Amino acid sequence: MKNLTNTSIKMKENLTQKDYNQINLLESICLKKDKTSLKLELDYKLSRAQWNQEILNECNEFMFYEDNLLIGYMGICQFGGSEIEVNGMVHPDFRRNGVFKELYEKVKEEFNKRSCDRMLLLSDHHSISGQEFIKTTDATYDFSEYEMYLKNTVNKTELSNRVTLRKATNQDAREIAIQNAIYSGEEFAEEQITLPEDEEKSGLTIFLAELDSKIIGKIGLELNQEIGAIYGFGVLPEYRCNGYGREILMSSIENLKERNAQEIKLQVVIKNNNALNLYKSCGFEVTSIMDYYAVTK
Repeated sequence: MKNLTNTSIKMKENLTQKDYNQINLLESICLKKDKTSLKLELDYKLSRAQWNQEILNECNEFMFYEDNLLIGYMGICQFGGSEIEVNGMVHPDFRRNGVFKELYEKVKEEFNKRSCDRMLLLSDHHSISGQEFIKTTDATYDFSEYEMYLKNTVNKTELSNRVTLRKATNQDAREIAIQNAIYSGEEFAEEQITLPEDEEKSGLTIFLAELDSKIIGKIGLELNQEIGAIYGFGVLPEYRCNGYGREILMSSIENLKERNAQEIKLQVVIKNNNALNLYKSCGFEVTSIMDYYAVTK
């Protein structure tokens, strides 16, 4: 542990390329040391900052410096709706100096200023330091998100091609928000609506799954540096247990492969073994588990 001598905290609305590079370097150091995972959404944040010039007067980036060296970072992500997600890290050589605590206090102040209802603190399921810090807060366990990577190639000839994927437009924004509320078990609220065409500018393309022209589910696809990612996958309750989810997933995999994805991952909240078995049957294997803890006002 190194002692701190000349520290400062910078708080910003958006990332710059310089910020991105510094945080990315710190992340690589922490991951090499800890052998755990982080969910900082840096690529999403940088791309969003580059096209969205609107001044929100909300701080999302909290950077702790020793002299000119970035030794701590905590970031806020708000994907629409009434909650924010928070994840962060501290350089291994500067831990046990209260860096993370100081950053968290700044983040909590920002949370209290906003109109959102909940703050979700993220920690790798196997991160001892992350789990120990959360115990010092008033956060309570909410759910876990699984990250899975496609490891095996599955034969797609068995699919009947009953389901088609249609790229969502802004006219589908309300439908997407309603589905998000269904899958999360929350009540739908108008403020949860975000525009899919804006999301696409940040790299995430949302598709609606249709069966005989009826919408039965949705899925989000992203391709960044030849890594394909699947987010926000769901099938409406009345259409489940009919093999449609498998078709949506397999079609999404093919979409990403056609766009030259060299690896494919998905992030999903798994509430039962049936869901886990679906992903495994499509060739995915669990690589990490992220625990979410909720702080409410």
